[in-house]
Amino acid sequence: MQMSFVLKKDRKTICSVKSTNAPTELSNELNIHTMKHMKVSGISMLPQFSLDPAPENSHEKHEWRRFLDFLHKYDMIAIADFEPYKFYILPPAKASTSTRVSVAYRIGKTCVVDSRPRDCESDNSLAGSHLAEEHRRPNTSMMRGPANGAEVCSSDPNCPQTDDCANHSMSETCDELKSKTHMKQDRLFEKNYIRADPSYLKTLGQAHSGWIFGGIAELVDNSRDAKASKLDIFVEMIKLKKSGKNVPMLSIIDNGQGMNHDEIVKMVSFGHKQPDKDVKDHIGRFGIGFKTGAMRLGRDVLVLTQTANSRSLAFLSQSLNEGKDNIEIPIVSYCRQGQQVEIDTAVQSEALAKNNLKAIKDFSPFDKYLIGEKAALFCGATGTQIYIWNLDEWGSGYCLEWQDGLFGGSSFHQGDIFVRSRRIRSRQGQVSLKVPLDFSLRAYLEVIFLVPRMKMFVQGTLVKSRPLAKFLTKTVVESGDILGNPVELTLGYSELEWEQGNCGIFLYWHGRLIEAYKRVGGMIHSADVGRGIIGVIDVTNLMDDKDGRVWVHNNKQGFQDSESYALLEEWLAKKADEYWDKNFDSLKLHKDNCIYKPDSEWVQCDKCRKWRMLPHNYDVEKLPMQWFCYMQPFGGQCSDEEQKMAPGTVNLSDKRSGYDCKHKDSDRIKMEGVTNASGEDERRVSFQIEETKPQVLKRLRRGPPSPNHENAKSRSPSSTKLYEEHTAEKRVRFEIEKPSALQRLRRGPPPSPNHENSKSRSPSSTKLYDENTAEKRVRFKIENTRPSALQRLGRGPPSPNHEDSKSRSPSSTRPGKVHPLR
Repeated sequence: MQMSFVLKKDRKTICSVKSTNAPTELSNELNIHTMKHMKVSGISMLPQFSLDPAPENSHEKHEWRRFLDFLHKYDMIAIADFEPYKFYILPPAKASTSTRVSVAYRIGKTCVVDSRPRDCESDNSLAGSHLAEEHRRPNTSMMRGPANGAEVCSSDPNCPQTDDCANHSMSETCDELKSKTHMKQDRLFEKNYIRADPSYLKTLGQAHSGWIFGGIAELVDNSRDAKASKLDIFVEMIKLKKSGKNVPMLSIIDNGQGMNHDEIVKMVSFGHKQPDKDVKDHIGRFGIGFKTGAMRLGRDVLVLTQTANSRSLAFLSQSLNEGKDNIEIPIVSYCRQGQQVEIDTAVQSEALAKNNLKAIKDFSPFDKYLIGEKAALFCGATGTQIYIWNLDEWGSGYCLEWQDGLFGGSSFHQGDIFVRSRRIRSRQGQVSLKVPLDFSLRAYLEVIFLVPRMKMFVQGTLVKSRPLAKFLTKTVVESGDILGNPVELTLGYSELEWEQGNCGIFLYWHGRLIEAYKRVGGMIHSADVGRGIIGVIDVTNLMDDKDGRVWVHNNKQGFQDSESYALLEEWLAKKADEYWDKNFDSLKLHKDNCIYKPDSEWVQCDKCRKWRMLPHNYDVEKLPMQWFCYMQPFGGQCSDEEQKMAPGTVNLSDKRSGYDCKHKDSDRIKMEGVTNASGEDERRVSFQIEETKPQVLKRLRRGPPSPNHENAKSRSPSSTKLYEEHTAEKRVRFEIEKPSALQRLRRGPPPSPNHENSKSRSPSSTKLYDENTAEKRVRFKIENTRPSALQRLGRGPPSPNHEDSKSRSPSSTRPGKVHPLR
């Protein structure tokens, strides 16, 4: 019976083969798991069958030639298992693309095999073959044969009977070989390999157990390293197949370069060799960021990535590996030509790809339709999509909390993702409880990069990046040298941080924030010392050792205890204290709770992502939502260099219109600073003192001040007259038809005897009412005024020359009598 199957080594295809005399019906593939050095004898002891190559393409033909050449040149035997059989592929006498090989086999445990004579000459090269690479690796399992060339396969005293090994002579040979081998001093040995238990996935997530945003930052770093220009982070609901429940799923999607099969295998592997070449803008170095970040966020993660000519799926799952002895990571790779995709048989067989795809569908909420829907998000371009579900829990909810933003662009209704606990991270000397970047993903992403180039969206709304060095006032740039490495520190004052009670240094490594609000010097010992002072420094040169060591924790949330870090702390403390003593306290920037703008206003181009400095006193509200370099007020090109603050300068910001603060009985101080082209500082401080007056409305309600009032003594007669005229003209008039008792107390005597309320009063209560009214009545003396007709009706007769006086009777125009307003 002729059968065909694929021969593989470590799940990598070697060649398709066929056989007519195999002892059993084999599956679609036969995987070689071990290559051993053996000088064998007694070939007749075990049965054999032959394998003929049947390559489907030139690649398989080439790999078959290399495989046979490898066996022939290094005198190796390839071992593969197919329960209950064990197959031994013997080295050929000569290697070629059409050479047939012999395969010895046994059932269960039996004795050893022997090789037949063969030609030792071979001119074929193994360069580039994965078999040759395995042979050259120092940790490859290799065995040296004993002196007689025999190998003992088992310590079982009973050799199972097979067709060719079921006679007495074979048993004697086995016993003889075993006794000789035990007497040898050079016993055979194999090197040990580790295996990763699935519980290790959960252990990886504990690298970010202190702060869950550290896990998200690892995935953001990968997008930046892939040179993505856009990154979307959001939480959506998805339905699980098995339970039928709707659960949240964290999605991280970028438009970077994507990954081919080898790159995605490298990404899901547990660590890799550090790059030989140090790239300044490249963050990833340890090879564990994706695993630690994803497993901190949730139990299961699916990666969908696409390059110009490939598309791959990878599934890292704790649910899939439950109860297993080793970690399985299904990967499916496709060749891509335009919109057409097909399984890449150069890296995996079609059977293996289908098996891996089935595992993904069974243990994830994704089916072929949802995978196709997500792949359509690439829009024919490149990128990577990461989906994480079964998110980490906190109490009865999840560690993450999210809210969608509202349309309209309001800064108060932007979408965000929060840490549910809202806890503040522990820092030396930290007393403030208002540190938004500790629990708000939006606030963290605003400052995560020293020079932000990538557009980031959280819950569908754009994160407005905030390069800290460009958002400070009274900026100073300090330079220094630590262990022969130049460092540059930018110090400045932030009104926002002052209000929140924060201060400290932001330390960046390869342009990525490692430590925030690090207090140094006097900041550690007092909450008020350095309040509002922010420093920004990039320590890449200092923390990357020349010997290749990196003094950064592998979770990228702190630095290791090293000489360079200790000296850095001392230098930062000295510079921060000098800045506080010389440049801040002496100028007393904070006055009457005024708000100070940065030294310079900046805007970022939406095309080249470079930052441009706006002119002095330019109104940033006039900028459009999307701004480009060719627009005003810059009017340049994207190729123009970014402006930078000259080192060693001190700028005192100008308190511009819109930022004025008016307070009662206080001085208003206006400060502005100009730095000329040569870097010299020109300070101009002007004081504008305005005396604020009591509000007019309060005076109208209270009436003119008494002669004994403390302010009345300081008024001149002319100012008193002007005050009374202004009061009469601005007086508020009320017309009340039925005033209450309280209103009558303030405005005049009780109503007439015919009033409806007067019938219920006794004479004694009326008398008491009149006395209280007389005591509490407020009299107004108005001189040289011409009140309106409504005022005259309530307060007295008009002048004899008034036009209305002609219609009144003589009794009603009696001078000096004031009619109360009812």
